[in-house]
Amino acid sequence: PDMEIYCLYGVGIPTERSYVYKLSPSDRCNSIPFQIDTSADGSDGGCLKGGVYFVDGDESVPVLSAGFMCAKGWRGRTRFNPSGIATHIREYQHKPPASLLEGRGLESGAHVDIMGNVALIEDVLRVAAGATGAELGGDRIHSDIIKMSERINIRL
Repeated sequence: PDMEIYCLYGVGIPTERSYVYKLSPSDRCNSIPFQIDTSADGSDGGCLKGGVYFVDGDESVPVLSAGFMCAKGWRGRTRFNPSGIATHIREYQHKPPASLLEGRGLESGAHVDIMGNVALIEDVLRVAAGATGAELGGDRIHSDIIKMSERINIRL
């Protein structure tokens, strides 16, 4: 088919990935046997804080979840992309608003706020007008999505 696949998502914001649990006290929450262990902390600068492991993402979705299929699952001729349709990754590095006048940010990579990201809007409009991924400049990757995807062993 004459089409391309695009993955457009924000990066650069600590995003919840997994949790450390402990047993709930038996006198409380009888129906919920576990709770997040808020006392679990990693080393300074580590990704474990208050029982929550953080990774790169858009504050809601980790990079691996947002970008894996474009980085590996659909890239090239795979069982998930039998026609070998071209895939393009366009990541938008989060930049918080400089002032309150900027609202949620013209360069935000946050999960919902990215809809106001000027670069994302430009890319969407250019694709809608017929531009190809190559004409957009190809992949724009700020994260380690390619390296992370290579470490996942799955039959494609």
